[in-house]
Amino acid sequence: MEQGVQRSGTSLGARLSDALGLAADRQLLLHSSRDLMDAESLRVWARDALSGNRLVVVSNREPYSHRRGPGGVRMNRNPGGLVVALDAVLRATGGTWVAHGSGDADEEYSDKRGRLAVPEDGPAYTLARQWLSEGDVRRYYAGFANGALWPLSHLVFVRPRLDELDWESYRQVNRRFARAALEEVGRDPGVVLLQDYHLAMCAGYIKAERPDLRVALFWHIPWPGPDVFRVLPWKEALLDGLLANDVLGFHLREHGMSFLETVASELEARVDFARMTVDRRGHTTRIRAFPIGTDVDGIARHSSGAACRAATARWRERLGLGPGPVALGVDRLDYTKGIPERFQALRRLLEKYPRWRGSLQFVQVGVPTRVELPEYRELTARVEALAQGLNRDFGSVGRPFLHLIKHDLDFADVVALYRLGNVAAVTPLHDGMNLVAKEYVAARPDLGGALVLSRFTGAAREFRTAALVNPYDTEAVADAMDEVLSTPTSEARRRMAALRERLLRNTIYDWAKDLLDCVLRLDPQFEEGR
Repeated sequence: MEQGVQRSGTSLGARLSDALGLAADRQLLLHSSRDLMDAESLRVWARDALSGNRLVVVSNREPYSHRRGPGGVRMNRNPGGLVVALDAVLRATGGTWVAHGSGDADEEYSDKRGRLAVPEDGPAYTLARQWLSEGDVRRYYAGFANGALWPLSHLVFVRPRLDELDWESYRQVNRRFARAALEEVGRDPGVVLLQDYHLAMCAGYIKAERPDLRVALFWHIPWPGPDVFRVLPWKEALLDGLLANDVLGFHLREHGMSFLETVASELEARVDFARMTVDRRGHTTRIRAFPIGTDVDGIARHSSGAACRAATARWRERLGLGPGPVALGVDRLDYTKGIPERFQALRRLLEKYPRWRGSLQFVQVGVPTRVELPEYRELTARVEALAQGLNRDFGSVGRPFLHLIKHDLDFADVVALYRLGNVAAVTPLHDGMNLVAKEYVAARPDLGGALVLSRFTGAAREFRTAALVNPYDTEAVADAMDEVLSTPTSEARRRMAALRERLLRNTIYDWAKDLLDCVLRLDPQFEEGR
């Protein structure tokens, strides 16, 4: 965090005391007096800091979608760390969110320009939906963004798909998102916050029309590094697209340094590693680390409410869960998430520690994604086969060991499952941050639960009291699961209290303020790096 930035809000110790309501935990946590940003603090700060600048956020995924179901059309609050976190920010700051309208009833519930006020229970900002064709989704989204950039950026040994037509579609869709952002800003001064690897070219198109606008992109996944990145045939164009941003953010400083090394090896540019800046063609881009948080208070309030308790009870009844402990995984069905490796560790757990047979049950949310790509269809088939094998060998009639949920869930349902899980297994093979880990901890103000966390996540840098594991090490993951399941309640609560304390030190509101502050000020104090 920048020094000298004044924060309003309550102290960390007081906030934790209020949230936990436990004398022992107050004693443990009141040592901190650092003030924290919350929604109201961010709203007050942003009102003054933006001072007439329009705020536009652009992402591929939308925070709310209208979808048809058996009971008619329903407006869902979409799960996923990025959209849940940014929804909390825009509820506080106001502004416009430009995103792909992917719901099958989205057009019916938007105006002629694709716009509507959200959320429906208390509108706080505008959602501006963009309509993409099936071809756009196939080539821009599944083809280049997730067939090329996604595997290129994750160390999971999947060969990237490098197709010229996918690249051209990616550029065209980025140009359309840029045009939509410019339309929302109008002739006013503004700040545009681009989100993730789907929009690497967008800043260049925006700056070509409005060089006066402040533009930043936050890259939510790892950066592949120069040796890997150089296989991309369009590497120079993509780097130039990223360098059109005034600020380029990463979760970890090492990802930012890796980006600087890539630029130094591929482009004619002045790269300053000490100040973390790149000067190219008369434009300076600042590379910064902003580890993202989540809406801790909002998730905690919801998870403590009667509606969430009822939803948790419904899940328990629907799945037919017994009285024993429940372990939980919440992921998209993506090869980076380590689901097959997790299932193999579960098998080893039950083989090595037979006391958990017939007692422990595992709930795996595996939301289908990118089914256009063969790698994802193959992964889904493998996950299903492994789940069937676990249930055949360790389940019983009417009581499977592993429950596999393979459909989209509203975020309220995800939070209810967080409260259900005595243990959350968050074991991706490679990840930028992983907000599932942070959401799970946020949902446990009762200090229940335990977290088994991959060392190869940004969250592992903060969550030192979690059970940190190498997801490739089947034996170690099995041992960690046994250890957290066997931990005495008092010790488990102490560990969760420590995780919550760390979580509250950097919420989504801190992240948004630091990013916006850097973009708005762009003065020499930021050139010392982070």
